[in-house]
Amino acid sequence: MDYDPFDLTQHPPRSPRVRLGGFVLLPRAIDKGRAFIAGKIGEYKFNCPMDQRLFSFIGISDKQFLDILHRAQSDQEVLEEVLTLSSLAAWQIESWSKFQENSGPMDRESRKFFMETLEKIAPQRVDILSWFDLLDLDDYVSFGGKP
Repeated sequence: MDYDPFDLTQHPPRSPRVRLGGFVLLPRAIDKGRAFIAGKIGEYKFNCPMDQRLFSFIGISDKQFLDILHRAQSDQEVLEEVLTLSSLAAWQIESWSKFQENSGPMDRESRKFFMETLEKIAPQRVDILSWFDLLDLDDYVSFGGKP
């Protein structure tokens, strides 16, 4: 079987930690957006709260992001369009990305969701502290990995 990079029913999107132009979440949003356009997003959600954080930081809507994906042929072209639409400095992108990497649930509702999800996929894990930890673990387990 050929590897289809846009088929998220066969493999997960890139980790939220993978960076493009300094942005965490951007490669993952590209993967999910391209899978959404191709009708192969599987269990993943485009424009989920993590995607919304990224779009809000950049200053674009999910629809604008999809428009970029329709035009851009590569990750580099997506990045160039994002940087054209945004007035963010490299230090702002770096600071925001570092914060996102370490961000965990901040309120009662999100802590409840976090713990329920962790309990479902790997109740014995005590090292899962951030949203990125949870997303990476969920991706791994969803495609056959052992928690």
